[in-house]
Amino acid sequence: MTTVRLPLFPLNSVLFPGLVLPLNVFEERYRAMMRELLKTPEDESRRFAVVAIRDGLEVATSSPGMPDPTAVPERGPAAGFGADPIKAFHGTGCVADAATIREREDGTFEVLATGTRRVRLLSVDASGPFLTAELEELPEEPGEGAGALAEGVLRAFRQYQKRLAGARERSLTTGSELPDEPSVVSYLVAAAMMLDTPTRQRLLQAPDSASRLRDELKLLRSETSIIRNLPSLPASELTRGPTSLN
Repeated sequence: MTTVRLPLFPLNSVLFPGLVLPLNVFEERYRAMMRELLKTPEDESRRFAVVAIRDGLEVATSSPGMPDPTAVPERGPAAGFGADPIKAFHGTGCVADAATIREREDGTFEVLATGTRRVRLLSVDASGPFLTAELEELPEEPGEGAGALAEGVLRAFRQYQKRLAGARERSLTTGSELPDEPSVVSYLVAAAMMLDTPTRQRLLQAPDSASRLRDELKLLRSETSIIRNLPSLPASELTRGPTSLN
């Protein structure tokens, strides 16, 4: 079992391998994390782990009235996540490699990272200025029939895109721009579909690409049918999704 200890960045969203993650970092605990990552030489990976929050607040109460007028401000790396923060997070996350970490004049950071590989959360340490975690790297297995399933998912995804484009009254990604490698297809589709966090999390922690693709095929058919029957759904409803405050 290969394990690694990395800074931990909890979010109200799921990061998939290969997907880009833009972050606006303003909380002190995460600013401290970015300052630490900047100590890593530019020719080395500046890695941290992203996990989806199961029960807790992405942004802790920082002052009276923010964001809850009745809440007492919380401090420390585990603020908003309870006494045992590991219980607040989903058990499977994704390592992010920060290609860009830019500090603004006000001390906040603009970060652009890319998901690289899945990890299992083993333990969380809240003793420092920011959370760190011991993580087990998870293998990427294709699973039985992954190639054929990827082809089926791509066909279904194109139909989904056509329906969605009609509902949004604008064009989306064309089929020629889609990959054909099963694991890449599985993660791209998981990220591109309009899904809630628990469903995205389920797809992230699927045991192999074939299992993930099989689940996505069912979801695509269901979602395409829903969109077909709701042609007048406003674009704002279709494109609404969770926004990271960090």
